[in-house]
Amino acid sequence: MKIAIAGAGKLGIKMTEMLLSGDHAVTVIDKDEEVLQRLGSNYDIMAVIGNAKQTSLLKDIDINTYDYLLACMDKDEKNIVVAAFAKRLGCRHVIARLRDPEHMSQQDFVKEVMNIDYIINPDYAITHEIYKYLVEKYTISNGELVTGKIGLLEFGANKLPEVAGQPIANIKSILGDILVVAISRSGKIIIPRGDLVIQADDTMYVAGKKDLIQPLRKRVHEGGRFTNLHKVMIAGGGKTGHYLSKLLSEYGAAVKLIERDKARCQYLSAHLENVLVLHGDATDLELLEEENFKEMDAFVSATGYDEENLLLALMAKQNGIEDVIAKISRESYTGLVESMGIDMVLNPINISANYILRLIQGSNLIVFSQLIQGQAEFFEFIADEGMLLADKPISRLDLPLGVIIAAIHRGTEVIIPSGATEIREGDRVIALCLLSAIGELEKLFRMRKGLFG
Repeated sequence: MKIAIAGAGKLGIKMTEMLLSGDHAVTVIDKDEEVLQRLGSNYDIMAVIGNAKQTSLLKDIDINTYDYLLACMDKDEKNIVVAAFAKRLGCRHVIARLRDPEHMSQQDFVKEVMNIDYIINPDYAITHEIYKYLVEKYTISNGELVTGKIGLLEFGANKLPEVAGQPIANIKSILGDILVVAISRSGKIIIPRGDLVIQADDTMYVAGKKDLIQPLRKRVHEGGRFTNLHKVMIAGGGKTGHYLSKLLSEYGAAVKLIERDKARCQYLSAHLENVLVLHGDATDLELLEEENFKEMDAFVSATGYDEENLLLALMAKQNGIEDVIAKISRESYTGLVESMGIDMVLNPINISANYILRLIQGSNLIVFSQLIQGQAEFFEFIADEGMLLADKPISRLDLPLGVIIAAIHRGTEVIIPSGATEIREGDRVIALCLLSAIGELEKLFRMRKGLFG
C-alpha cells in the first residue's frame, strides 16, 4: 500500500517504523528539514519537506494514488484540514488525529462534514484502557475470551496455589494442554520463556481448548463485580485527566483531580460535574495528606511529564494504594516499572499506533483483536501460504521476544502449538504480541512478493 503521513512527531515516526516493517511504501511530510533528514537516513521513505495543508504539495505527490493518509500534526485543526483536502483530492482513506474534547464531543459531525474516514484520539484511547482496568478489573471481559473452539483466560496465580513457584515449562503437567501465553507482573506484561518462575501475585494469561478453559475458569473466577472502586485521585488535568475524570464520575466514583495550572483548573471545573478539581502540585506531600491520599482506592498519574508520573506512581504505591497507574510516553522508561511495583503503565503512542495499524490492515489480515492492560494485543489472523511465516516450524520463525503463537484453528481441529508446529494456508492463528514488538511481527506477515501481492 501507499501511505502518506503528515507530521513527523512521535506518532508519525512510530507509524513509519511499523508500516515499513509491513512492506508498505511510506511518504512522510513535515516542515522540519532536520527531522526528515534523520528519518530518511534511517528508513526507506520518501521525505517531503513542506506544509501538508498546501494542496499543491498534495497534488505534487499524487495523493490520489495513495491508499491512506494519516494526519498527525501538532494541532487538531491542521489535521482536519489536511485529511479533508487529501480526501477531496482522491486519497482513498484518510485518518485524522484529534485530541481536544470539544472536537471529540462532535466527532461524528466532523467526520461527516469534512469527509474524514477515521478519527483517532491517543488520550481517549489510553483513558478507555485505564477505565476498563479500574472498573472491570479484568481486561478480557469477565476474564475470558472465546473465539471458535479456543478459550483465552486471565486470572491471578494466587487462585491456583499449585502453580506458584513453578516454572512455565511445568504448567502443562499441572493444567493439561494449556499454554501460558503471558504474565503480568508489577504492571508489566511479560511473554514468558520456559524457565520463568510463576509468582503468587502474578496475573496469568492462558490459552487452550474451550472445553479445558471453561472448567478452569470456574475454579479461578469469582462471580459478581470485580471492583469496589469508590475513591480515585488523578494527577494531571490534561486531556487524559479530563476524559478519565468524566468517565469515572459518571460511573459513580468520587474523583479528585489535581492540576497545577490555575486557568486549566477553572476550565475543568466548568466542564466536569461531580469532580473535585484541586489547584496545586501533585508532588506536594502536604497537599496529598490534606486530601486523604492514602485512603484512595486508585491513583492515576497522567501529567505531561514521564518522570513526574513515575515518581507519583511510586509514592502512591509506597503509601499502600491498591491500584496505581502511570501514563508513560517513553518506551525506555517502561523497564523501570517491574522494580517499582506499579500496577499498570500505559504508552499512548503505542496504543494509538496499534489502532491505526489495524485500521490500515482492515479485513485483509486481522479477524479480531483485544488489548490487554494497554501493553499487548491478542489477535487472530488468517494465514496465507505466501506469508513468510507459513510452512515453517514455529521454532524457525525467529519470532520477536515479545510475540507468542497461542493457538491455531485448522478446520475443525484446535492446536495448542509447540516449536515443531507449522502454520499452514487457511489456518486461523491466535497470537499475543507486545505493542512495542508489533512492528517486528509485521515482517512475518509479509507476502514473499509483498504483503498484498
